[in-house]
Amino acid sequence: MRELSAEARLHLYARSLSRRTGANLHLVAFYSAFAVIAAIVFGTLSVRPF
Repeated sequence: MRELSAEARLHLYARSLSRRTGANLHLVAFYSAFAVIAAIVFGTLSVRPF
């Protein structure tokens, strides 16, 4: 099996790093959406409209 050049290894590393960053960004967006929904729900429960 032939060895990868330094440039090819760097390219593969950058792609995997980009993929992980994108996945983490989606995870943060997912949890922050739940946090916003929870804040709205608990905020409206604490207000007494009558």
